[in-house]
Amino acid sequence: MLSLHRPTLQHHILNEIAKYTTIDLPILKEKGVQLTVKREDLLFPEISGNKYRKLKYNLIAAKAAKQRRLLTFGGGFSNHIAATAFAGKRYGFHTIGVIRGEELAHGPLNPTLSLAVKNGMQLHFISREDYRKKECIDFIKNLEVTFGAFYLLPEGGTNALAVKGCSEMIHALDERFSHIAVSVGTGGTLAGISKAAFPHQEVLGFPALKGDFLQKDIRNFTSEKNWRLLVDFHFGGYAKIQPDLVAFINNFKEATQLSLDPIYTGKMAFGLLDMIRNDRFKPGSDILMVHSGGLQAITGINNILKKKGEVLLL
Repeated sequence: MLSLHRPTLQHHILNEIAKYTTIDLPILKEKGVQLTVKREDLLFPEISGNKYRKLKYNLIAAKAAKQRRLLTFGGGFSNHIAATAFAGKRYGFHTIGVIRGEELAHGPLNPTLSLAVKNGMQLHFISREDYRKKECIDFIKNLEVTFGAFYLLPEGGTNALAVKGCSEMIHALDERFSHIAVSVGTGGTLAGISKAAFPHQEVLGFPALKGDFLQKDIRNFTSEKNWRLLVDFHFGGYAKIQPDLVAFINNFKEATQLSLDPIYTGKMAFGLLDMIRNDRFKPGSDILMVHSGGLQAITGINNILKKKGEVLLL
């Protein structure tokens, strides 16, 4: 088992820091825009790039506090749930996932939750009504009575330590870019990137959830003014999959050999190229698109699409 000392984790990140993929599409040449993908998905594929960043300092803190049990929250397709389970197995923590939707306990688990269980996570299914209490002190105390003492990781993994980890995504090699695009779930990754971005850069967040409610949450973690949310590319909300999104992801993979996930990065790439197509960027813009991973969700979404008789994701 790997040690969880900071030098080990930092060494891993430094070894993987400079992986990029340049995208070559006709629309980019037509509009005079450059697009490069930062391959956070390759940093630690089993955990997902941004989830690894979010967990890094939290795991160090949990070990320093001598906590051997991690408890966190998520939905049925949560990358954070899958990542926490794998990290727990790798670094010697017992993991508990409190899952939104008690109906998911009945019948076969989807691939995301199956993977979490395979990596040793204990799943605890609760109703959507109870799930809304996840930040209430009394609710957390009841979980402590049920499971014993634990280190609490919030839904999506976003807290101050997670934001600190995500700020390490951006470094000197990224200074040349004019814009940085990132998928948004709970907002922690965007907050971290906004803190590390260079003065001339604008950070563009593409929420996977419907609505504009994340503004306040993100401002809790960053005072920077260099970011904005593009809220028109959610495709109906979290884990809502529409045929035109599937078609886009498949066409993008055929053209670039790069896989996107349907919950986060697919929506971001769709939105970004839509903006480019509609002249939302000046010619000469040099965009960095952060690929945060999450490809494990493809199998579960394909199971749903197959039952509907719809086209599958490549």
